[in-house]
Amino acid sequence: MCYTKMEFETVLNGELGEFGKYQLINIILLALPAVASAFMAGDYVFTASKLPYRCTVPLCDEDPTEFAPKWILNAIPRTTTGFEDCSRYANLLNTTTFPSDACPAGLFDRNTIIPCEGYVYGRTNSVVYDFGLECKEWLRALAGTLNSLGAMIALPLAGFVSDYFGRRISIVFFAFNVALIGLLKAFSVNYTMYVTLQFMHTAIGGGLYSAAYILATELVGPKFRVPTSAAMSSCFALGQALLGAIASAVHEWRKLTLTLFIPVFSILSYYWIVTESHRWLLSKNKNDKARSTLENAARLNGRKISDNTMSFLLTAIPRQRNEKTDMSRRLLIIQVIKSPVMLRRCCTTPVYWIATTFIYYGLSINSVSLSGNMYLNYILTSLIEIPGYWTAYKALDKVGRKATLFSGYMLCSVCCIAFSFTPKSMYALSLILYLTGKFSTGVIFTSLYLFTSELYPTRHRHSFLGFSSMLGRIGSVVSPLTPPLMVYWSGIPSMLFATMAALAGLLILTQPETRGRKIPDTFEDAEQLGLT
Repeated sequence: MCYTKMEFETVLNGELGEFGKYQLINIILLALPAVASAFMAGDYVFTASKLPYRCTVPLCDEDPTEFAPKWILNAIPRTTTGFEDCSRYANLLNTTTFPSDACPAGLFDRNTIIPCEGYVYGRTNSVVYDFGLECKEWLRALAGTLNSLGAMIALPLAGFVSDYFGRRISIVFFAFNVALIGLLKAFSVNYTMYVTLQFMHTAIGGGLYSAAYILATELVGPKFRVPTSAAMSSCFALGQALLGAIASAVHEWRKLTLTLFIPVFSILSYYWIVTESHRWLLSKNKNDKARSTLENAARLNGRKISDNTMSFLLTAIPRQRNEKTDMSRRLLIIQVIKSPVMLRRCCTTPVYWIATTFIYYGLSINSVSLSGNMYLNYILTSLIEIPGYWTAYKALDKVGRKATLFSGYMLCSVCCIAFSFTPKSMYALSLILYLTGKFSTGVIFTSLYLFTSELYPTRHRHSFLGFSSMLGRIGSVVSPLTPPLMVYWSGIPSMLFATMAALAGLLILTQPETRGRKIPDTFEDAEQLGLT
Protein backbone atom coordinates (compact mmCIF):
# COMPACT_ATOMS: atom_id res chain seq x y z
CA MET A 1 0.00 0.00 0.00
CA CYS A 2 1.28 3.49 -0.84
CA TYR A 3 1.03 6.10 1.90
CA THR A 4 2.68 9.05 0.21
CA LYS A 5 -0.65 10.73 -0.62
CA MET A 6 -2.46 9.85 2.59
CA GLU A 7 -3.09 12.37 5.30
CA PHE A 8 -0.57 12.18 8.14
CA GLU A 9 -3.32 12.38 10.77
CA THR A 10 -5.30 9.55 9.19
CA VAL A 11 -2.32 7.25 8.98
CA LEU A 12 -1.12 8.03 12.52
CA ASN A 13 -4.51 7.46 14.15
CA GLY A 14 -5.28 4.44 12.00
CA GLU A 15 -2.05 2.64 12.82
CA LEU A 16 -1.48 3.75 16.42
CA GLY A 17 -5.06 4.07 17.61
CA GLU A 18 -6.68 7.26 18.86
CA PHE A 19 -6.97 6.04 22.45
CA GLY A 20 -5.70 2.90 24.11
CA LYS A 21 -3.58 1.61 26.97
CA TYR A 22 -0.65 3.78 25.87
CA GLN A 23 -2.66 6.99 26.07
CA LEU A 24 -4.52 5.96 29.24
CA ILE A 25 -1.38 5.20 31.25
CA ASN A 26 0.27 8.48 30.34
CA ILE A 27 -2.83 10.61 30.97
CA ILE A 28 -3.27 9.04 34.42
CA LEU A 29 0.34 9.93 35.16
CA LEU A 30 -0.21 13.48 33.92
CA ALA A 31 -2.96 13.97 36.51
CA LEU A 32 -0.31 14.50 39.20
CA PRO A 33 1.29 17.56 37.52
CA ALA A 34 -2.22 19.01 37.14
CA VAL A 35 -2.90 18.54 40.86
CA ALA A 36 0.50 20.03 41.77
CA SER A 37 -0.27 23.03 39.56
CA ALA A 38 -3.50 23.59 41.48
CA PHE A 39 -1.54 23.58 44.75
CA MET A 40 0.83 26.22 43.40
CA ALA A 41 -1.98 28.36 42.00
CA GLY A 42 -3.99 28.47 45.22
CA ASP A 43 -1.77 27.87 48.24
CA TYR A 44 -1.63 31.59 49.07
CA VAL A 45 -5.41 31.58 49.60
CA PHE A 46 -4.69 29.76 52.87
CA THR A 47 -1.06 30.57 53.70
CA ALA A 48 -1.72 34.31 53.25
CA SER A 49 -5.37 34.25 54.25
CA LYS A 50 -7.04 37.11 56.06
CA LEU A 51 -7.23 36.32 59.76
CA PRO A 52 -10.03 37.25 62.14
CA TYR A 53 -8.58 39.82 64.51
CA ARG A 54 -9.64 42.86 66.53
CA CYS A 55 -8.11 45.55 68.67
CA THR A 56 -7.04 44.70 72.16
CA VAL A 57 -9.13 46.45 74.78
CA PRO A 58 -6.79 46.90 77.77
CA LEU A 59 -9.60 47.83 80.13
CA CYS A 60 -11.53 44.65 79.44
CA ASP A 61 -9.35 41.91 77.98
CA GLU A 62 -8.21 39.31 80.45
CA ASP A 63 -5.73 36.48 80.12
CA PRO A 64 -6.54 34.30 78.30
CA THR A 65 -8.14 36.71 75.85
CA GLU A 66 -11.37 35.87 74.07
CA PHE A 67 -11.79 36.95 70.44
CA ALA A 68 -15.51 37.74 70.54
CA PRO A 69 -16.67 38.19 74.19
CA LYS A 70 -20.21 39.32 74.96
CA TRP A 71 -19.13 42.89 75.66
CA ILE A 72 -17.26 43.35 72.36
CA LEU A 73 -19.72 45.81 70.79
CA ASN A 74 -19.41 48.07 73.81
CA ALA A 75 -15.73 48.63 72.97
CA ILE A 76 -15.49 48.14 69.20
CA PRO A 77 -17.74 49.66 66.46
CA ARG A 78 -20.28 47.39 64.80
CA THR A 79 -20.12 46.52 61.08
CA THR A 80 -22.55 44.72 58.78
CA THR A 81 -20.55 41.50 59.28
CA GLY A 82 -19.67 41.84 62.96
CA PHE A 83 -17.23 44.39 64.35
CA GLU A 84 -14.27 46.47 63.17
CA ASP A 85 -10.86 44.86 62.68
CA CYS A 86 -8.61 47.87 62.98
CA SER A 87 -10.24 50.40 65.29
CA ARG A 88 -12.01 50.71 68.64
CA TYR A 89 -13.71 53.30 70.80
CA ALA A 90 -11.42 55.54 72.84
CA ASN A 91 -11.40 55.17 76.63
CA LEU A 92 -13.76 57.62 78.31
CA LEU A 93 -12.61 57.16 81.88
CA ASN A 94 -9.05 56.94 83.08
CA THR A 95 -9.70 53.90 85.16
CA THR A 96 -8.70 50.30 85.33
CA THR A 97 -11.53 49.10 87.58
CA PHE A 98 -14.98 47.97 86.45
CA PRO A 99 -17.40 45.17 87.32
CA SER A 100 -15.62 41.86 86.88
CA ASP A 101 -18.48 40.30 84.96
CA ALA A 102 -18.89 43.02 82.32
CA CYS A 103 -17.20 45.67 80.20
CA PRO A 104 -19.82 48.41 80.20
CA ALA A 105 -20.25 50.84 77.30
CA GLY A 106 -19.83 53.69 79.76
CA LEU A 107 -16.09 53.06 79.83
CA PHE A 108 -15.75 54.29 76.22
CA ASP A 109 -16.25 57.45 74.21
CA ARG A 110 -18.45 56.17 71.38
CA ASN A 111 -17.92 59.40 69.44
CA THR A 112 -14.16 58.89 69.22
CA ILE A 113 -12.64 56.02 67.27
CA ILE A 114 -8.92 55.26 67.54
CA PRO A 115 -6.63 52.76 65.74
CA CYS A 116 -5.59 49.54 67.37
CA GLU A 117 -2.65 49.46 69.77
CA GLY A 118 -2.53 45.67 69.71
CA TYR A 119 -4.52 42.75 68.39
CA VAL A 120 -6.48 39.73 69.56
CA TYR A 121 -6.72 36.90 67.01
CA GLY A 122 -9.42 34.40 66.25
CA ARG A 123 -6.73 32.18 64.68
CA THR A 124 -3.04 32.59 63.93
CA ASN A 125 -2.24 30.19 61.11
CA SER A 126 -1.21 32.47 58.23
CA VAL A 127 1.62 34.82 57.34
CA VAL A 128 -0.53 37.73 58.56
CA TYR A 129 0.22 36.74 62.16
CA ASP A 130 3.86 35.73 61.70
CA PHE A 131 4.88 38.81 59.73
CA GLY A 132 2.66 41.48 61.34
CA LEU A 133 0.30 42.26 58.44
CA GLU A 134 -2.65 43.35 60.56
CA CYS A 135 -4.71 46.07 58.84
CA LYS A 136 -2.45 45.97 55.77
CA GLU A 137 -4.84 44.35 53.33
CA TRP A 138 -3.13 45.76 50.25
CA LEU A 139 0.14 44.22 51.40
CA ARG A 140 -1.47 40.87 52.22
CA ALA A 141 -3.14 40.80 48.80
CA LEU A 142 0.27 41.28 47.18
CA ALA A 143 0.86 37.53 47.46
CA GLY A 144 -2.01 36.81 45.04
CA THR A 145 -1.02 39.59 42.67
CA LEU A 146 2.59 38.41 42.46
CA ASN A 147 1.38 34.85 41.98
CA SER A 148 -0.39 35.98 38.80
CA LEU A 149 2.46 38.21 37.66
CA GLY A 150 4.85 35.30 37.99
CA ALA A 151 2.56 33.18 35.86
CA MET A 152 2.79 35.79 33.09
CA ILE A 153 6.53 35.19 32.93
CA ALA A 154 6.19 31.42 33.24
CA LEU A 155 4.06 30.89 30.18
CA PRO A 156 6.47 32.14 27.48
CA LEU A 157 9.25 30.30 29.33
CA ALA A 158 7.09 27.18 29.26
CA GLY A 159 6.54 27.63 25.55
CA PHE A 160 10.26 27.90 24.88
CA VAL A 161 11.23 24.91 27.02
CA SER A 162 8.38 22.73 25.74
CA ASP A 163 8.68 23.57 22.06
CA TYR A 164 12.48 23.35 21.91
CA PHE A 165 13.35 20.70 24.52
CA GLY A 166 10.19 18.61 24.53
CA ARG A 167 7.03 18.19 26.58
CA ARG A 168 8.53 15.64 28.98
CA ILE A 169 11.60 17.73 29.80
CA SER A 170 9.30 20.70 30.36
CA ILE A 171 7.20 18.77 32.89
CA VAL A 172 10.24 17.60 34.84
CA PHE A 173 11.89 21.04 34.76
CA PHE A 174 8.84 22.91 36.04
CA ALA A 175 7.94 20.22 38.59
CA PHE A 176 11.41 20.51 40.14
CA ASN A 177 11.00 24.28 40.37
CA VAL A 178 7.54 23.95 41.93
CA ALA A 179 8.80 21.53 44.58
CA LEU A 180 12.02 23.43 45.35
CA ILE A 181 10.47 26.90 45.65
CA GLY A 182 7.61 25.46 47.68
CA LEU A 183 10.12 23.95 50.09
CA LEU A 184 12.03 27.22 50.41
CA LYS A 185 8.83 29.21 50.89
CA ALA A 186 7.98 27.21 53.99
CA PHE A 187 11.12 28.62 55.64
CA SER A 188 10.48 32.30 54.83
CA VAL A 189 11.83 34.55 57.57
CA ASN A 190 9.86 37.66 56.60
CA TYR A 191 7.09 38.75 54.27
CA THR A 192 9.48 40.10 51.65
CA MET A 193 11.04 36.67 51.31
CA TYR A 194 7.60 35.05 51.22
CA VAL A 195 6.17 37.22 48.41
CA THR A 196 9.43 37.05 46.44
CA LEU A 197 9.27 33.26 46.54
CA GLN A 198 5.55 33.43 45.74
CA PHE A 199 6.47 35.30 42.55
CA MET A 200 9.31 32.93 41.72
CA HIS A 201 7.09 29.91 42.39
CA THR A 202 4.85 30.67 39.44
CA ALA A 203 7.51 32.45 37.36
CA ILE A 204 9.70 29.36 37.03
CA GLY A 205 7.13 26.68 37.88
CA GLY A 206 3.93 27.94 36.32
CA GLY A 207 4.44 26.10 33.05
CA LEU A 208 3.82 22.71 34.66
CA TYR A 209 0.10 22.50 33.86
CA SER A 210 0.34 23.78 30.29
CA ALA A 211 3.17 21.32 29.53
CA ALA A 212 1.14 18.40 30.90
CA TYR A 213 -1.97 19.57 29.08
CA ILE A 214 -0.22 19.90 25.73
CA LEU A 215 1.36 16.45 26.08
CA ALA A 216 -1.96 14.83 27.02
CA THR A 217 -3.83 16.32 24.06
CA GLU A 218 -1.05 15.44 21.61
CA LEU A 219 -1.07 11.77 22.62
CA VAL A 220 -4.70 11.16 21.66
CA GLY A 221 -6.58 11.26 18.38
CA PRO A 222 -9.08 13.97 17.37
CA LYS A 223 -12.09 12.11 18.77
CA PHE A 224 -10.54 12.01 22.23
CA ARG A 225 -9.05 15.51 22.46
CA VAL A 226 -12.18 16.95 24.06
CA PRO A 227 -12.57 14.34 26.86
CA THR A 228 -8.82 14.50 27.45
CA SER A 229 -9.05 18.27 27.81
CA ALA A 230 -11.97 17.89 30.24
CA ALA A 231 -10.09 15.23 32.22
CA MET A 232 -7.02 17.46 32.63
CA SER A 233 -9.17 20.42 33.70
CA SER A 234 -11.02 18.18 36.16
CA CYS A 235 -7.71 17.06 37.65
CA PHE A 236 -6.81 20.70 38.22
CA ALA A 237 -10.17 21.35 39.90
CA LEU A 238 -9.76 18.23 42.04
CA GLY A 239 -6.32 19.52 42.97
CA GLN A 240 -7.91 22.75 44.17
CA ALA A 241 -10.48 20.81 46.18
CA LEU A 242 -7.72 18.62 47.60
CA LEU A 243 -5.83 21.77 48.56
CA GLY A 244 -8.84 22.94 50.53
CA ALA A 245 -9.19 19.56 52.22
CA ILE A 246 -5.50 19.42 53.17
CA ALA A 247 -5.61 23.01 54.43
CA SER A 248 -8.57 22.13 56.65
CA ALA A 249 -6.48 19.36 58.24
CA VAL A 250 -3.07 21.08 58.32
CA HIS A 251 -3.75 24.58 59.59
CA GLU A 252 -0.30 26.05 60.25
CA TRP A 253 0.91 27.66 57.02
CA ARG A 254 4.51 26.39 57.10
CA LYS A 255 3.45 22.79 57.68
CA LEU A 256 0.77 23.15 55.02
CA THR A 257 3.33 24.37 52.48
CA LEU A 258 5.64 21.45 53.18
CA THR A 259 2.74 18.99 53.00
CA LEU A 260 1.72 20.35 49.60
CA PHE A 261 5.04 20.58 47.82
CA ILE A 262 7.45 17.94 49.11
CA PRO A 263 5.49 15.18 47.27
CA VAL A 264 5.94 17.12 44.01
CA PHE A 265 9.58 15.96 43.89
CA SER A 266 8.20 12.57 42.86
CA ILE A 267 7.37 14.03 39.42
CA LEU A 268 11.10 14.06 38.64
CA SER A 269 10.73 10.34 37.98
CA TYR A 270 8.61 11.21 34.94
CA TYR A 271 11.80 11.67 32.93
CA TRP A 272 11.99 7.87 32.85
CA ILE A 273 8.28 7.04 33.16
CA VAL A 274 6.26 9.37 30.93
CA THR A 275 6.55 9.22 27.15
CA GLU A 276 7.57 12.12 24.95
CA SER A 277 5.02 13.45 22.47
CA HIS A 278 5.43 11.55 19.21
CA ARG A 279 3.99 14.60 17.43
CA TRP A 280 6.71 16.83 18.86
CA LEU A 281 9.43 14.31 17.98
CA LEU A 282 8.14 14.06 14.42
CA SER A 283 7.85 17.84 14.05
CA LYS A 284 11.48 18.19 15.20
CA ASN A 285 12.64 15.43 12.80
CA LYS A 286 13.96 13.29 15.69
CA ASN A 287 13.37 10.12 13.73
CA ASP A 288 15.14 7.58 15.94
CA LYS A 289 13.33 8.65 19.11
CA ALA A 290 10.07 9.04 17.21
CA ARG A 291 10.35 5.50 15.84
CA SER A 292 11.02 4.08 19.30
CA THR A 293 8.13 6.01 20.83
CA LEU A 294 5.68 4.97 18.10
CA GLU A 295 6.73 1.32 18.33
CA ASN A 296 6.27 1.33 22.10
CA ALA A 297 2.90 3.04 21.78
CA ALA A 298 1.74 0.53 19.19
CA ARG A 299 2.90 -2.37 21.37
CA LEU A 300 0.96 -1.10 24.39
CA ASN A 301 -2.13 -0.60 22.23
CA GLY A 302 -1.83 -4.11 20.81
CA ARG A 303 -0.92 -2.91 17.32
CA LYS A 304 2.04 -3.11 14.96
CA ILE A 305 3.14 -0.35 12.58
CA SER A 306 4.38 -1.64 9.21
CA ASP A 307 7.71 -0.46 7.79
CA ASN A 308 5.97 1.31 4.93
CA THR A 309 3.73 3.23 7.32
CA MET A 310 6.58 4.03 9.70
CA SER A 311 8.59 5.46 6.82
CA PHE A 312 5.71 7.75 5.91
CA LEU A 313 5.14 8.92 9.51
CA LEU A 314 8.83 9.72 9.98
CA THR A 315 8.97 11.93 6.91
CA ALA A 316 5.47 13.41 6.51
CA ILE A 317 5.82 16.51 8.68
CA PRO A 318 9.41 17.34 7.61
CA ARG A 319 8.36 16.98 3.98
CA GLN A 320 5.44 19.34 4.49
CA ARG A 321 7.80 21.93 5.95
CA ASN A 322 10.37 21.54 3.21
CA GLU A 323 7.83 22.21 0.49
CA LYS A 324 7.82 25.85 1.58
CA THR A 325 11.33 26.44 2.86
CA ASP A 326 11.24 30.19 2.40
CA MET A 327 8.34 30.53 4.78
CA SER A 328 9.81 28.14 7.34
CA ARG A 329 13.01 30.15 7.58
CA ARG A 330 11.31 33.35 8.63
CA LEU A 331 11.15 34.33 12.24
CA LEU A 332 7.82 33.40 13.79
CA ILE A 333 6.88 36.98 14.63
CA ILE A 334 7.55 38.08 11.04
CA GLN A 335 5.40 35.24 9.77
CA VAL A 336 2.57 36.38 12.02
CA ILE A 337 2.86 40.04 11.03
CA LYS A 338 2.84 39.20 7.31
CA SER A 339 -0.18 36.92 7.67
CA PRO A 340 -3.44 38.87 8.20
CA VAL A 341 -5.20 35.68 9.28
CA MET A 342 -2.66 34.78 11.98
CA LEU A 343 -2.17 38.39 13.07
CA ARG A 344 -5.90 38.77 13.67
CA ARG A 345 -5.92 35.46 15.50
CA CYS A 346 -2.99 36.46 17.72
CA CYS A 347 -4.74 39.72 18.62
CA THR A 348 -8.08 38.17 19.56
CA THR A 349 -7.20 34.94 21.42
CA PRO A 350 -5.47 36.86 24.28
CA VAL A 351 -8.70 38.83 24.80
CA TYR A 352 -10.55 35.58 25.47
CA TRP A 353 -7.95 34.63 28.05
CA ILE A 354 -7.94 38.05 29.75
CA ALA A 355 -11.73 37.99 30.06
CA THR A 356 -11.82 34.39 31.26
CA THR A 357 -9.16 34.72 33.96
CA PHE A 358 -10.64 38.04 35.10
CA ILE A 359 -14.06 36.43 35.55
CA TYR A 360 -12.75 33.15 36.97
CA TYR A 361 -10.51 34.65 39.65
CA GLY A 362 -12.95 37.47 40.33
CA LEU A 363 -15.72 35.02 41.10
CA SER A 364 -13.32 33.00 43.25
CA ILE A 365 -12.32 36.08 45.24
CA ASN A 366 -15.97 36.89 45.95
CA SER A 367 -16.85 33.29 46.78
CA VAL A 368 -16.59 33.87 50.54
CA SER A 369 -20.30 34.63 50.58
CA LEU A 370 -21.10 31.00 49.81
CA SER A 371 -20.26 29.66 53.25
CA GLY A 372 -18.91 30.71 56.60
CA ASN A 373 -16.28 27.97 56.44
CA MET A 374 -13.44 29.08 54.20
CA TYR A 375 -12.25 25.52 53.56
CA LEU A 376 -15.67 24.22 52.57
CA ASN A 377 -16.21 27.36 50.53
CA TYR A 378 -13.02 26.78 48.55
CA ILE A 379 -13.81 23.11 47.99
CA LEU A 380 -17.33 23.84 46.73
CA THR A 381 -16.25 26.57 44.33
CA SER A 382 -13.60 24.25 42.96
CA LEU A 383 -15.84 21.22 42.52
CA ILE A 384 -18.61 23.19 40.78
CA GLU A 385 -16.23 23.67 37.85
CA ILE A 386 -16.07 19.94 37.09
CA PRO A 387 -19.65 19.63 35.78
CA GLY A 388 -18.79 22.58 33.54
CA TYR A 389 -15.78 20.78 32.13
CA TRP A 390 -17.80 17.70 31.22
CA THR A 391 -20.65 19.75 29.86
CA ALA A 392 -18.06 21.21 27.51
CA TYR A 393 -16.99 17.67 26.63
CA LYS A 394 -20.53 16.81 25.59
CA ALA A 395 -21.12 20.08 23.79
CA LEU A 396 -17.84 20.72 21.97
CA ASP A 397 -18.20 17.87 19.49
CA LYS A 398 -21.97 18.12 19.16
CA VAL A 399 -22.41 21.86 18.61
CA GLY A 400 -18.81 22.92 17.94
CA ARG A 401 -16.14 24.95 19.69
CA LYS A 402 -17.52 28.39 18.79
CA ALA A 403 -21.11 27.70 19.84
CA THR A 404 -19.99 26.21 23.16
CA LEU A 405 -17.73 29.14 24.00
CA PHE A 406 -20.28 31.74 22.88
CA SER A 407 -23.01 30.11 24.99
CA GLY A 408 -20.69 29.81 28.00
CA TYR A 409 -19.69 33.48 27.90
CA MET A 410 -23.25 34.68 27.41
CA LEU A 411 -24.60 32.48 30.21
CA CYS A 412 -21.92 33.86 32.51
CA SER A 413 -22.76 37.42 31.47
CA VAL A 414 -26.47 36.98 32.12
CA CYS A 415 -25.85 35.36 35.54
CA CYS A 416 -23.47 38.12 36.61
CA ILE A 417 -25.93 40.85 35.57
CA ALA A 418 -28.77 39.11 37.40
CA PHE A 419 -26.57 38.58 40.47
CA SER A 420 -25.76 42.31 40.55
CA PHE A 421 -29.44 43.20 40.97
CA THR A 422 -30.47 40.34 43.26
CA PRO A 423 -31.09 41.47 46.86
CA LYS A 424 -28.85 39.86 49.46
CA SER A 425 -31.95 38.74 51.31
CA MET A 426 -32.72 36.35 48.41
CA TYR A 427 -29.87 34.06 49.39
CA ALA A 428 -31.01 30.96 47.49
CA LEU A 429 -31.40 32.83 44.20
CA SER A 430 -28.06 34.60 44.67
CA LEU A 431 -26.38 31.27 45.33
CA ILE A 432 -27.88 29.65 42.25
CA LEU A 433 -26.83 32.57 40.03
CA TYR A 434 -23.33 32.58 41.49
CA LEU A 435 -22.80 28.85 41.08
CA THR A 436 -24.20 28.93 37.56
CA GLY A 437 -21.74 31.68 36.67
CA LYS A 438 -18.88 29.68 38.18
CA PHE A 439 -20.12 26.58 36.37
CA SER A 440 -19.93 28.47 33.07
CA THR A 441 -16.25 29.24 33.69
CA GLY A 442 -15.65 25.49 33.72
CA VAL A 443 -17.31 25.21 30.31
CA ILE A 444 -15.26 28.15 29.03
CA PHE A 445 -11.86 27.06 30.36
CA THR A 446 -12.03 23.55 28.92
CA SER A 447 -13.24 24.86 25.59
CA LEU A 448 -10.73 27.71 25.47
CA TYR A 449 -7.65 25.55 26.09
CA LEU A 450 -8.73 23.18 23.35
CA PHE A 451 -9.88 25.86 20.91
CA THR A 452 -6.69 27.91 21.28
CA SER A 453 -4.42 24.89 20.85
CA GLU A 454 -6.33 23.84 17.72
CA LEU A 455 -5.90 27.24 16.09
CA TYR A 456 -2.09 27.04 16.02
CA PRO A 457 0.51 24.70 14.42
CA THR A 458 2.26 21.83 16.22
CA ARG A 459 5.76 23.26 16.00
CA HIS A 460 4.79 26.51 17.75
CA ARG A 461 1.59 25.47 19.52
CA HIS A 462 2.91 25.80 23.04
CA SER A 463 4.44 29.18 22.25
CA PHE A 464 1.16 30.55 20.88
CA LEU A 465 -0.84 29.04 23.73
CA GLY A 466 1.67 30.47 26.19
CA PHE A 467 1.41 33.91 24.58
CA SER A 468 -2.38 33.99 24.88
CA SER A 469 -2.37 32.53 28.38
CA MET A 470 0.42 34.92 29.48
CA LEU A 471 -1.55 38.00 28.46
CA GLY A 472 -4.61 36.38 30.00
CA ARG A 473 -2.92 36.68 33.38
CA ILE A 474 -3.65 40.40 33.18
CA GLY A 475 -7.19 39.41 34.11
CA SER A 476 -6.09 37.52 37.20
CA VAL A 477 -3.84 40.42 38.24
CA VAL A 478 -6.66 42.95 37.95
CA SER A 479 -9.41 40.81 39.51
CA PRO A 480 -8.22 41.29 43.15
CA LEU A 481 -8.84 45.02 42.67
CA THR A 482 -12.58 44.53 42.12
CA PRO A 483 -13.81 44.00 45.72
CA PRO A 484 -12.94 47.58 46.84
CA LEU A 485 -15.30 48.86 44.13
CA MET A 486 -18.21 47.44 46.13
CA VAL A 487 -17.92 50.50 48.37
CA TYR A 488 -19.62 52.48 45.60
CA TRP A 489 -22.10 49.76 44.56
CA SER A 490 -22.04 46.09 45.44
CA GLY A 491 -22.88 45.13 41.86
CA ILE A 492 -19.90 46.81 40.17
CA PRO A 493 -17.61 43.70 40.16
CA SER A 494 -20.34 41.47 38.76
CA MET A 495 -21.20 44.03 36.06
CA LEU A 496 -17.53 44.16 35.06
CA PHE A 497 -17.46 40.37 34.80
CA ALA A 498 -20.64 40.46 32.71
CA THR A 499 -19.21 43.07 30.34
CA MET A 500 -15.99 41.13 29.75
CA ALA A 501 -17.92 37.90 29.21
CA ALA A 502 -20.16 39.52 26.60
CA LEU A 503 -17.16 41.05 24.79
CA ALA A 504 -15.31 37.73 24.65
CA GLY A 505 -18.44 35.93 23.47
CA LEU A 506 -18.86 38.28 20.54
CA LEU A 507 -15.17 38.03 19.57
CA ILE A 508 -15.42 34.23 19.50
CA LEU A 509 -17.61 34.60 16.43
CA THR A 510 -14.66 36.02 14.46
CA GLN A 511 -12.63 32.76 14.61
CA PRO A 512 -12.91 29.62 12.43
CA GLU A 513 -14.61 26.47 13.67
CA THR A 514 -12.08 23.69 14.40
CA ARG A 515 -14.45 20.83 15.17
CA GLY A 516 -13.64 17.74 13.12
CA ARG A 517 -10.53 19.24 11.51
CA LYS A 518 -7.05 17.83 11.86
CA ILE A 519 -4.61 19.66 14.12
CA PRO A 520 -2.53 22.04 11.97
CA ASP A 521 1.07 20.83 11.87
CA THR A 522 2.55 23.76 9.93
CA PHE A 523 2.07 27.52 9.86
CA GLU A 524 0.43 27.20 6.46
CA ASP A 525 -2.02 24.60 7.77
CA ALA A 526 -3.07 27.00 10.52
CA GLU A 527 -3.64 29.78 7.98
CA GLN A 528 -5.93 27.54 5.97
CA LEU A 529 -8.29 26.93 8.90
CA GLY A 530 -11.64 28.37 7.97
CA LEU A 531 -10.61 28.96 4.35
CA THR A 532 -11.20 25.42 3.12
